[in-house]
Amino acid sequence: MKWWKAWGAAAFVGVAATGVAIARAERQRRAYTPDQVRERLHARVALIGRGEDGGATAVEDPPVGRARALWRRLSRRVSGPR
Repeated sequence: MKWWKAWGAAAFVGVAATGVAIARAERQRRAYTPDQVRERLHARVALIGRGEDGGATAVEDPPVGRARALWRRLSRRVSGPR
């Protein structure tokens, strides 16, 4: 097998794995009811209003937070610094 075939196969697998991760994060995000989303937003606003969060989102669920952080890191690498 030529090196470029192996490189292409690895790229394909990487793209597929990224798509799976994004789809999973989207399913988890959509699993919230509107009332749950509203409650979480109110809790975040209350934390920010009191200045207790230190600039970070303290009420975020870990799986969704990790997916968003990964997506932001990857998009910054592609688009460059802002």
